[in-house]
Amino acid sequence: MPDKVYIKDGKLIIPDNPIIPFIEGDGTGPDIWRATRKVVDAAVEKVYGGRRTIEWKEILAGEKAFHLTGKWLPEETVDAVREYIIAIKGPLTTPVGGGFRSINVTLRQELDLYACVRPVKWIPGVPSPLLHPEQVDVVVFRENTEDIYAGIEWQAGSEGAEKIREFLNTRMGCNVPEDAGIGIKYMSKTASERIMRKALKYAVENGRKSVTVVHKGNIMKYTEGSFKNWCYSLAEREFKDIVMTEKELLSYGGNAPEGKIVVKDRIADNMFQQMLLRPSEYDVIVTPNLNGDYLSDAVAAQVGGLGMAPGANIGDFVALFEATHGSAPDIAGTGKANPGSLILTAVMMLEYMGWKEAAGMILRGLETAISKKIVTNDLAKQMEGAKEVKTWEFADVIIASM
Repeated sequence: MPDKVYIKDGKLIIPDNPIIPFIEGDGTGPDIWRATRKVVDAAVEKVYGGRRTIEWKEILAGEKAFHLTGKWLPEETVDAVREYIIAIKGPLTTPVGGGFRSINVTLRQELDLYACVRPVKWIPGVPSPLLHPEQVDVVVFRENTEDIYAGIEWQAGSEGAEKIREFLNTRMGCNVPEDAGIGIKYMSKTASERIMRKALKYAVENGRKSVTVVHKGNIMKYTEGSFKNWCYSLAEREFKDIVMTEKELLSYGGNAPEGKIVVKDRIADNMFQQMLLRPSEYDVIVTPNLNGDYLSDAVAAQVGGLGMAPGANIGDFVALFEATHGSAPDIAGTGKANPGSLILTAVMMLEYMGWKEAAGMILRGLETAISKKIVTNDLAKQMEGAKEVKTWEFADVIIASM
């Protein structure tokens, strides 16, 4: 019988027949979700032979939710993710204008999914602008709840903006122009420490060698600078037996002793250059919200773009796995959409569940399909001698290649 994922004694318990909610998404969402579901179900069946299965439960968000319920994000959907703990979603379109809040941001904040986790690794055969894309193998941990994405802002000329401007200019000695829109950027010790803690735990559990804190603390000393300092302090306090700084590394000739994780930091703008010139020197990356948004997309471009980039938003236990690209409504239903991002996201989900055998089988199937150059439109246009297949046909190729 299907059962819920649950928490016991501070640990995530996954039944053999878990109920997993899904949001199929807008635009190409239904296309790539059907392909992904087919691949996941096939891998689970091949590996576990019926001993384990997933009971999929549809929940609504985005355009489909609006048409059926009149709400872009029904409360029942948020409650369901909280109740069932693990969920997966396709891309959602947020209406532009009118002060409408991003559905993705709302889900992250309502469920306190404070860590946006984005592994970025090249799959052989995927077209890349780099000479050596195989050197890219990083996992970005982006703080999800604070920074400018907290959404505290006032439109230029509004009553709120005028009140804030007057306070800043008369009480705080600032010089904010009369026609300025105003936003507040804040970062807390609590949020900074918990994203660093999650990144370090990941590094320990997955044998990673370094954790790099990316910030703009040279300019914003009391937000981004504090983020850096709080991250270092957390590492030294809670992981003191297994971490070391770059300065300490000098005493070992630049080679960390076995079992040690090097904690370092880089200025945000320099980090973009580092990831192009010396990607092999970086392993796990920890960033505030805005830096992480920019950097994770830029690094994904180095290995072929968002079409092949998975992602997840994770709290202490609740995890919402999602494709990292947009909904691309212009190609919805055409079969041109690449389901790679959502399939790799499902791989992340299976790994989070501890079903690593099924995750590995999907990954090998995907790699084999790409090595055969049997791919969707976006990749076929960049690969000489490729055979282009439809979204759902790509799923069949992956399954046949498992």
